[in-house]
Amino acid sequence: MSDTILDPNQPIASKGAVPKLDLGPNQSAAAAPAANLVVDSDTGHFMADVIEASQAVPVIVQFWSPRSQACLTLKPLLEKLVMRAGGLVRLVRVQAEQNASLAQQLRVQSVPTVFAFVGGRPVDAFAGMQSETQLHQFIEKLIGDAKPPIEAAMEQAAQLLADGDAVQAEAIYNAILAQDATFLPALSGLIRAIVGHGEFERAEALIHSLDGKTRANGEIAKAVSALELARQSAHIKPGELETLHAAVAANPKDLTARFNLSLALFAQGQTGESINQLLEIVRQDRTWNDAAGRKQLLKIFDVLGAADPLTQDARRRLSAVLFS
Repeated sequence: MSDTILDPNQPIASKGAVPKLDLGPNQSAAAAPAANLVVDSDTGHFMADVIEASQAVPVIVQFWSPRSQACLTLKPLLEKLVMRAGGLVRLVRVQAEQNASLAQQLRVQSVPTVFAFVGGRPVDAFAGMQSETQLHQFIEKLIGDAKPPIEAAMEQAAQLLADGDAVQAEAIYNAILAQDATFLPALSGLIRAIVGHGEFERAEALIHSLDGKTRANGEIAKAVSALELARQSAHIKPGELETLHAAVAANPKDLTARFNLSLALFAQGQTGESINQLLEIVRQDRTWNDAAGRKQLLKIFDVLGAADPLTQDARRRLSAVLFS
């Protein structure tokens, strides 16, 4: 399968016009590095490219060698994250062998070695390979409270989705992906937006178009859970809610009715009450229907996210039930 995670121009992912978002200068991670955000430098240009430039914006300096696989792996990761920051940080790459005196002056003992300069002075550094998460944290520490434009766009899309405007949310997620097709949180949001206006087959086709590694990513798993929950709830009609409440009240041990009630509640946006019904199923019989109550709770946790107060409270209550 192709290494491409997503082609934002595919009809399956895009419906209608994709707005052009201002995500900062030259935000396309797939394009050539922007001259003002990612540069290759040397001893003669280090003063201008790093010392002077870092008076205005933090500058990351990578000492590298073409003979080091770790360097070759680190370079595109750093470039992608710097571009994604939308101009809040810059990247300068220096080949260590060709600039040995500069490397010696900065006490570079191995490659890759990465420095962060602010106000003309080094403020942070690391040597060796780092994960993408560690690099993201390194950059976050540099930019502080400043918010990259792509994050602001993600927040706007998430709010639209929460408010029920899935069509406009989809347009924003598509615009983000058009400029950075590797940004999996936006891809997850796109799938959830497609699910949000009921196009389950299109969402499913998009998921199936992804390579296995991408489908296994935690962000995409959240979108898959959102699709599964929506499919489960699609057959529940609004008028059935009262009938299901009555069925559970008449026979509290009818776990099938209770499970369907939880689906109906979730479909109506009553997520807390849906969780309560599932917790009661687990309390009565944790093995019922191949542990369906617990599995359904985990899907809801995926969709809500670990930081959501409902997730945190329900996880505590679930643990209390399972280990009581």
